[in-house]
Amino acid sequence: MNDFFLIAEVKAVYGSKGFVLIESYSDFSERFFKLNSVYLEFFSSRKEFFVENVMEVDGNIALKFKGFDNNEDVKFLLGKKIYVDKEHSVKLSADTYFIHDLIGSEVFQGSKLIGLLEDVLAYPANDVYLIKDVNQKKIMIPAIKDYVQSFDPVKKRLELIPDCDLLYDDEN
Repeated sequence: MNDFFLIAEVKAVYGSKGFVLIESYSDFSERFFKLNSVYLEFFSSRKEFFVENVMEVDGNIALKFKGFDNNEDVKFLLGKKIYVDKEHSVKLSADTYFIHDLIGSEVFQGSKLIGLLEDVLAYPANDVYLIKDVNQKKIMIPAIKDYVQSFDPVKKRLELIPDCDLLYDDEN
C-alpha cells in the first residue's frame, strides 16, 4: 500500500528568499497552510522537507522550506513532486473518494463486469469516470448518484445503477 499521497509539483522559483511556486494537485488549497513537512522524491526515495512559510501569490501557493534561504538553494527542486504521508492526508466526507482510490477499480452493472476505471476527468459540472470495457472500448460515466450506486475502496469495486445508459466514447 502506498503510504504517500501526491499533492503538488514544484513549478518555479519565486523571489530571492528561497520560495518555490507549486502546482497543486489537491482540491484543498488550504491544506498547504497547515503543513509542517512534506516529502520530495529523489532517486526513488522520499526525503522530508520542513515547511517554514506558506503564502498565496496571485492565486498560486508559494512554499519556503527550512534551510533554503535564496533562489539558488531551491533551483534543484524544480519539477520535483511533493507528497504528504497518510497521517497528513485530507480527511474526506462520506461518499467522497480520492482519485487514486478509484483508478483501477472493477466496474459492475448488477453482476456483470463492465470493465476497469482508467481515469477520472474533472469537468465544471461534475467529474466523469473513464472506463475501459472488456472489449477495450472506452465508456464515460458521470460521477453522480444517478449513475453510481456504490463504491468500495477496499475491494476497488464500483457499482453502477443497474439500468443506467452506458455512453461509449466513439458514439456520435
